[in-house]
Amino acid sequence: MNPHLLDRVVIVGGGTAGWMTAAALGHLLEGSPTKVTLIESEAIGTVGVGEATIPPIIAFNTMLGIDENEFVRETNATFKLGIEFVDWFKKGESYIHPFGDFGRDFDAIPFYQYWLHRNLAGYKDDLFSYSLMVEACRREKFMRATPERPQSAFAGINYAFQFDASLYAAFLRRFAEGKGVERIEGRISNVVQDGESGHVRSLELESGQSIDGDFFIDCSGFRGLLIEQTLKTGYEDWRKWLPCDRAVAIPCTRDEFPIPYTRATAREAGWQWRIPLQHRTGNGYVYCSEFLDDDAAEQALLSNLDGEPLAEPNRLRFVTGHRKQFWNGNVLALGLAAGFMEPLESTSIHLVQTSIARLLTHFPDKRFNQPDIDAFNARTLREYIRVRDFLLLHYTATQRDDTPFWRHCQTIEQPEELRRRIAQFEQGGRIFEEPNDIFGTASWLAVMYGQGVEPQASNPLIAKLPMERIDSILHKVRATIDNAANDMPTHRAFIEENCASNTIL
Repeated sequence: MNPHLLDRVVIVGGGTAGWMTAAALGHLLEGSPTKVTLIESEAIGTVGVGEATIPPIIAFNTMLGIDENEFVRETNATFKLGIEFVDWFKKGESYIHPFGDFGRDFDAIPFYQYWLHRNLAGYKDDLFSYSLMVEACRREKFMRATPERPQSAFAGINYAFQFDASLYAAFLRRFAEGKGVERIEGRISNVVQDGESGHVRSLELESGQSIDGDFFIDCSGFRGLLIEQTLKTGYEDWRKWLPCDRAVAIPCTRDEFPIPYTRATAREAGWQWRIPLQHRTGNGYVYCSEFLDDDAAEQALLSNLDGEPLAEPNRLRFVTGHRKQFWNGNVLALGLAAGFMEPLESTSIHLVQTSIARLLTHFPDKRFNQPDIDAFNARTLREYIRVRDFLLLHYTATQRDDTPFWRHCQTIEQPEELRRRIAQFEQGGRIFEEPNDIFGTASWLAVMYGQGVEPQASNPLIAKLPMERIDSILHKVRATIDNAANDMPTHRAFIEENCASNTIL
């Protein structure tokens, strides 16, 4: 028995980040000597507007053994095959960033290179029609993948969810408490630190109760009660790259069955999200306060709703960036306490998930080995940088110059790695994935091409092929995708048959 095993892990804050962490640790520590406690106060609200996800969340739910149909019903969820970007390249144009590949690779060369070679030869064609996810979005279709039929077009179906974040937190709370996680209601009035190490030793509640712990996970939101207010860790401000610093959010009624994708529409000083759930539609306007005031942003959002508002507008302030250390001493920050990357590509919940996975591989004992902490921080920072660059691509690869905000975006200096990625695609149509990239080749291809970054050349190895052969390949792929999309059930039919909630209209 390791004498240094943790006796108690204390999670500060509930919400999505807190209960995801509690569910994972409760599941993996069930039956062990280490106790998991979560402290939250019903008097402190959560942001609760992050309702869209990306496909890796399926792995998180699978790890916990969660039944997907039950999860969808309990969270009023819908399925998500991608994100539609409207008016980003220029007004009047849109594209879909799909979850899934374009076509199928041939002879170890990415499929899109064949399409690109033919396109450069003058055979203009719609790249996005070679994505089953895009065609399913366009036709409002959905089904799960068929891994038992690896040669089928359906084997490559990749999806995520759009759900009510507060219901997801409640769902995970029930799960975590069933695994032995203790929840304590109360507001923290004081944080007690060790005089020598500076480590957090206990938390005092307004009720007078004191909670000791060995390891503390800060899920207290933007304020960062432990990581910042107590440990003074510092914050890296990324507004020079991602200038939006405000958001206003509001749910509304829906007048049609939810579509299987999220929509992000570029606006005067930022962008508006539309996330369709079974019982309502989530909406929000992310904007830059330098170019739009709060009242004007709220009015712009209210004037662009599909239905009647269901609540008062929720105004949020944030600074895009991250803590200078995600893990400091015996405190690890997750969610908004760790940093904020605007929800343009639905990465907020995913960054919580990957940090939890990283924590599990670096799970400490009472010695808190610094090399493990340093490795966690370095890998987390690398992930944040890659997300930042992908988000920045949307703002800088554009012809929008019709407002002061969009003209400002054209002056933003891209980080070196992003410039390299764009140059490789422009000059030779090349996209190289980095290890553990959140966004792979298909994602970079969709956004770069969708926003007007056009390659000047394709892979030279394809030049040996006669155009008739390339035509044949493309024709077969497109026909296969078209037939597969036609054969899929509608998104509505799939939900109604498998996982409709009690509140669906």
